[in-house]
Amino acid sequence: MIDYNANNMLELTTAAIKEIKRMQNSRQQPDSYFRLGVKPGGCDGLYYTFDLCETKENSDRLHTIEDISVLIDEQSLNYLSDLRLDYAEDLMGGGFRFHNPLITTSCRCGLSFTIKET
Repeated sequence: MIDYNANNMLELTTAAIKEIKRMQNSRQQPDSYFRLGVKPGGCDGLYYTFDLCETKENSDRLHTIEDISVLIDEQSLNYLSDLRLDYAEDLMGGGFRFHNPLITTSCRCGLSFTIKET
């Protein structure tokens, strides 16, 4: 079992927490999990995924941050070490902002990325 420690914590900003709770309430799923992951694809090799879900899989790691239950599958853990998830609104609309110190390059559209090899 992989556990986060002080050297590889996931951080949710106040704005991200507020948006996740808004999503849960708007979908009438106030007790749902926030599933966060990384999948292969995009211009640069990897991209983030997130959604609300009702079930926890055996390979999921549960992290509770400010009453938000975050699930991360075991394969995504290494890509999300020290991730800070924020939410911001601008002229183009609102969206989650992923601040990941492990990223070495990202594509021009900013949706996919490459991670430092460990």
